[in-house]
Amino acid sequence: MAENEAVWTEWITCDNPQTEPLPLDWSTKIDDFQKLIILKSFRPEKIAFSFQNYVKDNMGNYFIEGQNVTMDVVQADTNSKTPLIFILSTGADPTAQLLKFAENKGFGDKMFPISLGQGQGPKADKLITEACREGYWVLLQNCHLAETYMPKLEAQVIEFQEREDIDPEFRLYITSMPCPFFPVFVL
Repeated sequence: MAENEAVWTEWITCDNPQTEPLPLDWSTKIDDFQKLIILKSFRPEKIAFSFQNYVKDNMGNYFIEGQNVTMDVVQADTNSKTPLIFILSTGADPTAQLLKFAENKGFGDKMFPISLGQGQGPKADKLITEACREGYWVLLQNCHLAETYMPKLEAQVIEFQEREDIDPEFRLYITSMPCPFFPVFVL
């Protein structure tokens, strides 16, 4: 690289280095994974795009294409003791879809969303307790805004596993942006 600085600088500063071949004959000397390492070293902001190309080239399109999953399919994987977690991304919020699904399943008036944040923990606790008893659905929104509540949520989900008195219709839905404090057990 030091001997061919101008050529490497041109590659490093191009708009899309993840789609361009490496300078000189380096594309034939190293494999795709090693190219990822070089890209990460010089242009870390492009690595996500490159990972997508790597997966497509080495594993196939199936692993990068969004799968059309309906709420009916997702609901089949839940029960009264297993919460369903929606990992949010910027601009994506499943709340409207979930509320419509609840309405279609006859739970429109038995679906209770609560947006977590400052001071909402006790309200969420009360709502979950009542919903477990009555067979309601609860949607805890924005768990990434309620770090101090997450240990309590984890304890509740652990408790679900041991309880025999939970109404079988009860469901717990959770939305959260990725965050380091989300309870692993709940996942």
